Amino acid sequence: MPLTNPWLTGPAPDAVLPREQLEERILNLLSSHNLAVVATVMPDGSPAATPVRYSSLGFEIFWTSWNASAKSRNLRRDPRVSAGIVAPLVGQASSRGLQVFGTARTLERDDPQAGDYWEAMRWQSDHVERGLGLDAPPTDPLTIITPHRMLYTEHWLRRSGFCPRQTWRPLAEGASPIHQT
Repeated sequence: MPLTNPWLTGPAPDAVLPREQLEERILNLLSSHNLAVVATVMPDGSPAATPVRYSSLGFEIFWTSWNASAKSRNLRRDPRVSAGIVAPLVGQASSRGLQVFGTARTLERDDPQAGDYWEAMRWQSDHVERGLGLDAPPTDPLTIITPHRMLYTEHWLRRSGFCPRQTWRPLAEGASPIHQT
């Protein structure tokens, strides 16, 4: 039987992708998708995973949510959060996704820190879908995940000799922009 992707055979390479290239791939994934599964911590310590339609600004993802929702209540009690974003999967060669590990914060609509996020938020399509006017933006708060670590997976990287799983962490203040793993 012929192999369609012979470069997938054998052990995976372990080379680290240069930081600039990794960041470009992460930003591409964040910009070309809008569905994440967000995991929060329930009061009993168990996980709760919820799909959300997100927007992104840099490496942060954010969405609107009612303060009374289970995920919002969970995040007020414990801001630790993870999110998974995945591209459509056809086979191993197309495997591409991102796990975001970070801290969530919620900003009310009138919070001055929310301005840039609201400008980047794609709320108009949601309003049209729900029959709401475009003259009044949502009043729901925004929940923002600031990542402290991201695990990017792309098996196509193997073709170029790079490990299919790459770790991103924010640069320490004053650090060189050379890749970190």
